[in-house]
Amino acid sequence: MRAPNRQTVRTLKILVFLACLLPLAILMMETFNIAGRGLGANPIEEILHRFGKWGLNFLLITLAVTPLRRISGQHWLVRFRRLLGLFALFYASMHLLSYAILDQQLDLAAVTEDILERPYITLGMTAIVLLIPLGLTSTNAMMRRLGRRWQQLHYLIYPAAMLGVWHFYWQVKQDVREPFIYATILAVLLGYRIWVRKRKPQRIPAIGTRTPGTKEHLAMKGATP
Repeated sequence: MRAPNRQTVRTLKILVFLACLLPLAILMMETFNIAGRGLGANPIEEILHRFGKWGLNFLLITLAVTPLRRISGQHWLVRFRRLLGLFALFYASMHLLSYAILDQQLDLAAVTEDILERPYITLGMTAIVLLIPLGLTSTNAMMRRLGRRWQQLHYLIYPAAMLGVWHFYWQVKQDVREPFIYATILAVLLGYRIWVRKRKPQRIPAIGTRTPGTKEHLAMKGATP
């Protein structure tokens, strides 16, 4: 299968962008009773859960891009990883803001106390803190400026994902089946990377000839995480 041209990739990016907004759109419609079944008896808890879950979903989807492109041979898929990673940060940030604003009424003392005294909140906060520098350095300009350090910095996505799953596990307390599914998916994604690294290094074929400094060249250059 041939790689799609630039115009096709741009169109696909727009479609992926709109698809990534769907969870937010559905939540907003249910919040204002425009559509759906509403948010139930505890809307704040439901909003927190939705944002947190989708932040974790997009984090795992982002991590799935590299195995998918290697297995399928469709290396152009890496061009969607930055967009997916930014949505992971967006939903995780909305999860944090919903907690601070809706649940704690912007009581900074109460938020700080929760972070220090409730371990699962500590884990979740740490995961978001790790994701912030990834979002801030996601531009091509930062990639060029940081060079090899950019890739090293973006390895933070691994502990962020592990802390996110751990946060989910500790939060549910009783029925851990869903967190276990997330943990299994994460283990497979990380295990695949370990397996690839232990194999004899193989050169990934380039998508035609790319001029250093172009968006395509930079996308492939930062393709490891």
